[in-house]
Amino acid sequence: MRQTWTRRNFLTTAAAAGAGLLAARQLGAAPASLRRKKSLIGAPSREMFEKHQAAGFDGLESTVWECTPEAAAKDQKLAAEFGMRIHSVLRGWTDFNSPTAGQVAQDIDSVKTALRACQGYGADALLLVPCRLLAQVALPKPEEFDIEFDDRTGHLTRVVAGDNGPYAGYLQAHNEAIDMARRALEQLIPTAEQTGVVIALENVWSNLWVLPPLFAHFVRSFQTPWIQSYFDIGNHVKYASPEAWIEALGKTIVKLHVKDFKVDRAAPQGGEFVDIRDGDVNWPSVMRALDQIGYDGWLTIEGSGGLSLAEQSRRLDLILAGE
Repeated sequence: MRQTWTRRNFLTTAAAAGAGLLAARQLGAAPASLRRKKSLIGAPSREMFEKHQAAGFDGLESTVWECTPEAAAKDQKLAAEFGMRIHSVLRGWTDFNSPTAGQVAQDIDSVKTALRACQGYGADALLLVPCRLLAQVALPKPEEFDIEFDDRTGHLTRVVAGDNGPYAGYLQAHNEAIDMARRALEQLIPTAEQTGVVIALENVWSNLWVLPPLFAHFVRSFQTPWIQSYFDIGNHVKYASPEAWIEALGKTIVKLHVKDFKVDRAAPQGGEFVDIRDGDVNWPSVMRALDQIGYDGWLTIEGSGGLSLAEQSRRLDLILAGE
């Protein structure tokens, strides 16, 4: 069975969902934002916790994953001194689709190390980008994607309407990459279960899973609570609205990165990342979408480094307030 999705589908879906979410709020639905906590990304240290606490943040996503569980536990104890928590760990990119078997094995082992570090921190999720497809083949522009995929395998069967000949290389490379990613992740599920840490997959301009249903299909296909999604609100704007991604991923979303993006279709990358609340993300609509799926977890700012910690905190407070 094939599923067909275009960017237009998601613009329409998001608009309809937004209207429904607004109606739910007007009927008195309690906003989950009241329970959400604020976080930043970085390497744990006393100085960092002091500064983050003073700015009004509740926790940290650690970038330190190559450490022993014992060392991680010490950092979590330090965080607790400030009433804070290390709630997740950023492992980031892996090369599960590398043509070199040794590289794949090395990356699988590194993720096992990161999962054990997570356990030491007391963190409940590891951010992982399972693979990427480098720009060695012709790709459609973000707004041109009109995908069709096999519901059984998740393989793309087309990426644009009409002639897909120019993108035959992309179709082959994409499908090989997701198959290799699947095999690697299946090897990691036992360690995730053993450590009690969710592997939270993020899609970061990897040229894979370019529209919401494709990525949601991949995440759900594992049929395990140990593989879920980490959604970056700003990363996907050039492909489809954040609301459409949130609706598609639904309760698979276990963590969120807060980021903003200014769309410019004439720019080489389709636009640029900007400080939160300075881009094209409709934050009130995004928060309504999160309310609808019942997300009440952490919101972690990524980027916005040009702003002071105090200003980042203030802007995140406005977002949490639905403004």
